[in-house]
Amino acid sequence: MLIIGMILFGLLVGAAAQLVLGRSRSGIDWTLALVAGVVGSFVGGLIVSLLAGDGLELRLSGIIGSIAGAIIVTAAWSWWKNRSASPVD
Repeated sequence: MLIIGMILFGLLVGAAAQLVLGRSRSGIDWTLALVAGVVGSFVGGLIVSLLAGDGLELRLSGIIGSIAGAIIVTAAWSWWKNRSASPVD
């Protein structure tokens, strides 16, 4: 049950990251939302929670870190995708 909750939370955070970055004009890329949400939540949420001294408890600092991590992962993916799609002269 915990894994399903983490996946759903990752999807929500990843979708929120796409909305913040304005990628939702063409719709939400759910695969990117899942990957960005889970990776961003793990890395960003863990780092911010540990820096805030909350440990591994679910607190507001971890949720904010999760969203920030997902935004960073989504922005990096968008940059990488646009970089490799541009023609080289």
